[in-house]
Formats: sequence, C-alpha cells, structure tokens
Amino acid sequence: MTILAAASAASAAAWAAPEANTPSGFPVPRYVSLKFQTVNARGGPGDDHRLLWVYHARGLPVQVVAENTEWRRICDPDGGLAWVHKRTTDAPRTVIRTQMRPLAVHSSGKESARVVAYLRPRAIAGLTKCDERGWCKIKVDGVTGWIPSPQVWGLDASPQCGAALRPDLTSNSGH
Repeated sequence: MTILAAASAASAAAWAAPEANTPSGFPVPRYVSLKFQTVNARGGPGDDHRLLWVYHARGLPVQVVAENTEWRRICDPDGGLAWVHKRTTDAPRTVIRTQMRPLAVHSSGKESARVVAYLRPRAIAGLTKCDERGWCKIKVDGVTGWIPSPQVWGLDASPQCGAALRPDLTSNSGH
C-alpha cells in the first residue's frame, strides 16, 4: 500500500472560471495554488507592508478572498490571512489533507472501491475533477485515485477565513 508524500507538486490542469468584475477577471473567492517553494506573506498589498511569514510549500492551495491589480489577499488552510504578489500564485487546483489521520484513496468514486493508497496528513494533491456525488479525483506522487470531498481543504466555495468576511479587513488599499 502506498503512503503519499506530504508536499508533492500539483499537476492538475487549470479549471475554467467564469469572467468576473475583478482586476484579474476571475471570481472572488476562488482557489489557486502557490507557484513557488518560498512565498512571502505580507500584511498589505505591497512590498512596503510588513512581512508576516514565509510559506514553504509549493502547490499549497489557498483561497483568494480579495485582490487588486498586482496583489491577492489569501486565506490558507490554517486560517491565516495575508497578501501575496499575483506572480506567486498559479491556476492548477490542489487540495490538502488537514486532518491528522491518513485518508484512503480509492480506485473509483465509491467507498466500496479498492484502496490504492493513503493520503498522509498535510499532503498536497493535484485536483483533477469532482463529481456530483461529492467524490474528487486527485493525483499525487504518480498515483491517481478518488477521495470524498469533505475530507480535504480547498474545495468549499464559501470564504474559509472568518476575517475575510469583514469588509474593513478585506480592503485592498492602505497600510
């Protein structure tokens, strides 16, 4: 039985999104992934804003909750809110296992299907598609399989960080 790695690069194809009235033309909120192994997270939209922390996880799924022409305010799987430059994000969809126990990856989108691997806690997987029954096809470390969608972070369309719901905290200007 294969145990899948905790920080595999994603290879899922970009998902088409409808055009929106935003600087990027994409809807907000939406999911993207971090493009580089190292990404600076800032307190505001600009290099002159305080560095809050540094992400060290290429492919990490994040939710864009606000944006301006150059910067994206993101919510991460741990609930952190920060601004990152648009060039540090990428379109391929990924998901992450946030629960602290392995998740069975099945050969098809059914609980009774054969288990082909286990997704370790904090593992990042490329997202291929989800079906209407709530099962998602993922790929990680060369293994493709199906998981139930509620078992990973990076799929819920609603804003994932509580502060992202407050207009005074989602401003895309100021320091």
